[in-house]
Amino acid sequence: MRISTLPNANLSFSTFLLTGFPGLEWAHHWISLPIFVGYLVALLGNATIVHLIGTDPSLHQPMYYFLAILAVTDLGLCVSTLPSVLGVLWFDARTVGLVPCVLQQHFLHSFSFMESAVLFAMALDRLVAIRFPLHYASVLTGPRVALAGVVLGMWSAAVTAAPSLHLLNFKYCHPGALSHAYCLHQDMIHLASSDTHFSRLYGLCIIIPTTGSDVLFILLFYTIILCTVLAIASTGEWLKALNTCLSHILAVLCFYVPVLGLSIVHRFGYHTSPLVHILMGTVSVLFPPLMNPVIYSIKTQQILRAILRMVSLRKIQ
Repeated sequence: MRISTLPNANLSFSTFLLTGFPGLEWAHHWISLPIFVGYLVALLGNATIVHLIGTDPSLHQPMYYFLAILAVTDLGLCVSTLPSVLGVLWFDARTVGLVPCVLQQHFLHSFSFMESAVLFAMALDRLVAIRFPLHYASVLTGPRVALAGVVLGMWSAAVTAAPSLHLLNFKYCHPGALSHAYCLHQDMIHLASSDTHFSRLYGLCIIIPTTGSDVLFILLFYTIILCTVLAIASTGEWLKALNTCLSHILAVLCFYVPVLGLSIVHRFGYHTSPLVHILMGTVSVLFPPLMNPVIYSIKTQQILRAILRMVSLRKIQ
């Protein structure tokens, strides 16, 4: 889906136009209110999670270290899109140059791949904790979790580097209107007049072995977890074991369901309103960072208690 309406025909083809909510430009300031609140809650929530895990000794465990990595990733996702989204809605700042656009899509896709990889690592953490509880502390130590976070971050940035660099070398001779209020690799590819076969093939080869394998392994891990839990004789024990996985399952759904919905809309929604595409795109980048801290704050008792302790200490002071 492309928006092909340009307000200025003299724009350079190395300049792109971001898209707000077509037909609702008069309401952009009102539409920006819930989006701004969503970004604010996501930033404050994830920053709070990172702060609590870093300062509370009771949360210095592998499970919470992975949660801190997820929160940092969510902060990256928010920061990647917040300036352009609010810039379009507040100031009608629709124009963006080639280099800033390439950088934005690179960081956005890198953090998206990172989020998928971290969710996979968190599923592995739960598998080891439930399937091999006696070896959990020795297998997943703090330094190993930190190393895993660094490796996943470097891997996510590396796999998106090649297609991002290719975007800088393409010629863009079509009207440079993008489909969202932020830059995406697939949007920029559609506007390129150069040979894009390598970038399209490389992008496909990235998505299948990374995000696709993450989903398959998460399903496999939870199948093993379910079989292990059902073998436990006590109903109370297996309910307790499954409850420790509930927050992660909800986080997985919050990430993959909007991404799947956006993919379906882009693939089959040729005749749907552009507003549907833009709304789904906004949800896919904002919903996971917004919901993850909410889910873990409510469903994880240790995080909830840490938040309550922090609030009570500030009241005393």
